[in-house]
Amino acid sequence: MIIHEEQCQENARLQELLLEKEEKIKQLEQSRRELEAMYTNLKTARTISLYDKDIKETKQRLSGLVREIDKCIALLNE
Repeated sequence: MIIHEEQCQENARLQELLLEKEEKIKQLEQSRRELEAMYTNLKTARTISLYDKDIKETKQRLSGLVREIDKCIALLNE
């Protein structure tokens, strides 16, 4: 009986530890998504910058963004 109780306590402790680790993973994934969004925004801002020498690349990037927006609008209208 004593061994059973010890195992139950150990199991409860491990379950709690597992939940903590899962929460930490969720937080890290959210942080990663936010950093990816910030990086994408930074790339977009750099591409749109008036000081950027490659205007063709800027136009292509803006065209791509417009196409993405059009696709989103089309999905919302369905």
